[in-house]
Amino acid sequence: MKLTKYTHACVRFDKDGHALVIDPGSFSEVEDALAGAEALLVTHEHADHLDTDRVGAALEGNASLSAWAPAKVAGQLREAAPSAAERVHAVEAGQEFEAAGFRVQTFGSQHALIHPLVPVVANIGYLIDREVFHPGDSFTVPNGIEVGTLLVPVHAPWNKIQEVIDFIIAVRAQRAFPIHNALINELGTGIVEGHAKRLGALYGTEYRHLEPGESVEI
Repeated sequence: MKLTKYTHACVRFDKDGHALVIDPGSFSEVEDALAGAEALLVTHEHADHLDTDRVGAALEGNASLSAWAPAKVAGQLREAAPSAAERVHAVEAGQEFEAAGFRVQTFGSQHALIHPLVPVVANIGYLIDREVFHPGDSFTVPNGIEVGTLLVPVHAPWNKIQEVIDFIIAVRAQRAFPIHNALINELGTGIVEGHAKRLGALYGTEYRHLEPGESVEI
């Protein structure tokens, strides 16, 4: 399958004429990412992972597009796209289902802590075709499986470099690519990704930078 990174946390998968998108948020190229897609997965409710208005319009405009998201987010999408309500599904951790010809498994349950004064929201990580793991805003390590490709949240209000590196080491995927990096400049990117590449390699993970719009074959 082909993986295409968009700005921030949004990625798209294409396989055998089908397309699945994760987290088309307010920083991302939502319309481009969702063009012709049949499945949409949302990790959590924050706007940088879900642009409700634009995604709602996409659901209304494409009768072949279905969505999966935590219960609260699913409700928001049903309100934003009433005609697509039957195509919007609530998910929680520990489930497995098919979406646009892709096998999807769900892991985790909550967003990483930002601050004790900031409420913690539901967050679901998605494993695609038993190969690629998108953790959303968490460092959830999928249990009981081997991850081939890890999408790494390299910069956020809720993380630090040590946690990023520990996440890569804990999962020990063969390869890793960045997500959640719209708020970091080139200098910061060089520091974080330099550590990720050097230290990840010690544990068998090849880390590679991807620019928005860049694709790789998995």
